[in-house]
This record gives sequence, structure tokens and C-alpha cells, in this order.
Amino acid sequence: MPTKIDHEESELLQAFEKGQLKSIASKSELAKFKAAARATALKDRRVNIRLSSGDLSDIQVKALEEGIPYQTLIASVLHKYVTGRLTERPAQRTPSKDA
Repeated sequence: MPTKIDHEESELLQAFEKGQLKSIASKSELAKFKAAARATALKDRRVNIRLSSGDLSDIQVKALEEGIPYQTLIASVLHKYVTGRLTERPAQRTPSKDA
């Protein structure tokens, strides 16, 4: 399922495909990024978890919307959580019927 891109993303993609974009990262930064990508992509352990049918179904729908496999979505969410990049949003307050 292809993801739609907006006008700005389309312009960036065209510039990239034409070779108009240049990297500003130094060689040491690129090496650091490559090492981080390799470490992140390395999946050397297997985990089995039990989920409710409803939660699994909701995860699969979200993954389909994102255009990624549901197991990849689960791994991404867990990775973001353990690295501190996934934070809980404050609960939205719903107006009471008395107000």
C-alpha cells in the first residue's frame, strides 16, 4: 500500500533523484550513523509474547496504514520505548455532560 506524499516531500524526492542534494555529514559522522544503523537493524533474538486478539488486530491495522509488517511496527515501538523516544501523551479531557 503506497504512502501518499505531500508537495514538499515530492519536491525533495525530485531533487534527490536529480542529484541536487549534497550530504553535509563528515566521514566520522557517516561512520557513526552506519554503525548505529547496523546495530539497530541487527535482530539476533526472538521473543514470543501473548496479546489480546483486539490489540493484535489494531496493531495489524496500524501497520497496514504505515505500509510496514506488523512485527516491524511492534519492534519499532519497543525500540522507541527503551531508548526514551516514546513518551506517553497526557490523557485528553472530555467535557462533562454537566458543563
